[in-house]
Amino acid sequence: MDKKVLAIYYTQSGQMGQIIDSFTHPIAQTGAMVEKVLIKPVTDYAFPWTGNRFFSVMPDCVLSVPTALEPIDLKEKSYDLIILGYQPWFLSPSIPSNSLLNHPGFQAVLKGTPVITISAGRNMWLNAYDRIRQSLKDTGADLVGNIALVDQHANPISFITIFYWMIKGKKERYLNIFPKPGVSDADIRNTAVFGSIVARHLEISEWKDLQQELLDQKAVVVKYPLMFIEGKAKFIFAAWAKFIAKRKNKAPWLSAFKYYLFVALFLGAPVLLTLDAIFVKPFSARRIKAKKQNYLQVN
Repeated sequence: MDKKVLAIYYTQSGQMGQIIDSFTHPIAQTGAMVEKVLIKPVTDYAFPWTGNRFFSVMPDCVLSVPTALEPIDLKEKSYDLIILGYQPWFLSPSIPSNSLLNHPGFQAVLKGTPVITISAGRNMWLNAYDRIRQSLKDTGADLVGNIALVDQHANPISFITIFYWMIKGKKERYLNIFPKPGVSDADIRNTAVFGSIVARHLEISEWKDLQQELLDQKAVVVKYPLMFIEGKAKFIFAAWAKFIAKRKNKAPWLSAFKYYLFVALFLGAPVLLTLDAIFVKPFSARRIKAKKQNYLQVN
């Protein structure tokens, strides 16, 4: 199969690199030329994070402020398919991923090209996907598929384990009690199944039913409680980001946001979910179904 595929992504921990390798393996086996490109910011985000450094990027991330990237050296001027791997940070596309989508050279390559997006995050990816999807549309790319990989554990547990991973840099069981953080090894391996589906569509250059086939294999799952929490939180995050961005001394306000986040997750979210389950959800089945459907599709 004489097809050219670009798999371009950012990673700090190496997890997205493993995902890209697994996902593209069946595609390469068909004879397609798969070019893998790791993007690098000029000033990179060291991993593991420090707590202060992690929260310091929140305003720029939420407000879509790009950062300078190292030169992106692509072998081809055009591709039959682009695979874009990205991470949600603070309910938004990571700064490197957003910067890539704002890069004029990459925008030229995207225009008119089929694109498949793959996200890997803790569990809240909806707002980031919405923004990635809109950026691709604005650029003239043809979004044909989306895959959302998440940590499958309960929201409070995954918050603890992911934070441990970010600060310590070790994808291991915290205290030997909690589960391993991030996307599971089994889910990473399973992306090869998605890659096999994509390979069949790539061979005939037909993308119409791709997303439905990926959905049939659980490539995207939308959980109502997380959708509800993220729907509320994205507006609050935006308000915090705008407020902090205007402050000369951001440190105390970033610290305040950090403690707000802990309180909101462990106290506020359970209360809101309980009230919603009693007073809203039972009477909103059609609206909830439509909202879920929006995130499952590519257009």
